[in-house]
Amino acid sequence: MKTLIKAGVLLTGAVSIAVLSGCESASATKNEGFKGTLNAVSQTAVAANASSTGFAPLAVIPANPPIPADNKQSDAKVELGKLLFFDPRLGGDASISCASCHDPSQGWAWAEDFSRGYPGTVHWRNSQSIMNSGYYPGSFWANSVTSLEAQAPSAAKGGVAGNGENDIMEARLALIPEYRKRFNEVFGDDFPRIKNAWRAIAAFERTINQTDTPIDRYLAGDKKALSDEQIRGKAVFEGKGGCIQCHNGALASDMEMYNIGVPPAKRWEEDGLAQITFRFELYAKGSNEELYRTAKADPGAYFRGKNKWDLGKFRTPSLRYTMYTAPYMHNGAFYTLDEVVDFYNKGGFDEDNRTTGWPKTKSKLIKPLGLSDDEKADLIAFIESFSGDEILMDKPELPEYAPMFTLEELKEAKK
Repeated sequence: MKTLIKAGVLLTGAVSIAVLSGCESASATKNEGFKGTLNAVSQTAVAANASSTGFAPLAVIPANPPIPADNKQSDAKVELGKLLFFDPRLGGDASISCASCHDPSQGWAWAEDFSRGYPGTVHWRNSQSIMNSGYYPGSFWANSVTSLEAQAPSAAKGGVAGNGENDIMEARLALIPEYRKRFNEVFGDDFPRIKNAWRAIAAFERTINQTDTPIDRYLAGDKKALSDEQIRGKAVFEGKGGCIQCHNGALASDMEMYNIGVPPAKRWEEDGLAQITFRFELYAKGSNEELYRTAKADPGAYFRGKNKWDLGKFRTPSLRYTMYTAPYMHNGAFYTLDEVVDFYNKGGFDEDNRTTGWPKTKSKLIKPLGLSDDEKADLIAFIESFSGDEILMDKPELPEYAPMFTLEELKEAKK
């Protein structure tokens, strides 16, 4: 069953890309785990449970994400943000919009190993879904920005993403009468300001949520919301599988950084353009010469503080909406949940016995699990309970350009 979002309606819910268990506990030292900042959703649960287990129990997700004091929601702002989210004119050559890499029909993400890149390029990481992104304390695989307002320009202006320039994007918006009218009504702008475009997009993204899932109904007291298979899978998730050590709290993620053993992308060995992008990103993010010349795997959270103990670490993804967000992991290494579970069951090795390119930082909790075929099937069934109906949205009709002045006005100005 699919859910279609209509324009102008504020919605709430959940999602993301999937990863499973085997991460360090909350008591790991700095040399074992990069510890990010938990948001309010997970802080409360962690505080309530940390004394006994060190991690939060699974919890019902709140009905609405937190709203920043400097970017309050309104229907008009959300509607403007929706238009801008689908508008490719907020980019370099006006061919790629936010929705190009976060397609509603592809889990609000991009269903290939690497996200699509700016024309003539390819991206270097998997596209994360924006579903429930308003609940997150940060964005991107390394939590490199701390708000949706900062995420939007980072993507729209990124060299292998939108590749836009502020002045060009503002000029385009100014040539669209409908946008001039809407920006004035929402923000008071005489002409659209690019900063407010990002604020509107963030407001829209905070409406893309999913809260009505089987796991939420079960945790709220409906014990019939999960099947017998899913209940058995929950026991594996919280016990033998160890998944809850990282996938906990309301988001089924502690939002922290770990190296769980994902092997380097094979595509870098075969695709010259992907290899060029990889080297470009290493250079752009300030790697030293040795790393630039020798790295064969994504350094991940290393670029946040240039600490060697963060090599190969990435944020724990939420398990919500994972039925629709394949492929999984930061480089799209696995296309099915079966592959993901097998990877963890083998102790962080893929079917070719490949593991992380940064073995010194691989989590000590990543080890063979010894799950039977029945236990793996039950676990996958339980993970599916974090997803409700697929949420789709039609692309809105975008406003058109129009001259800012009539021919008569231009002639009059020349006198």
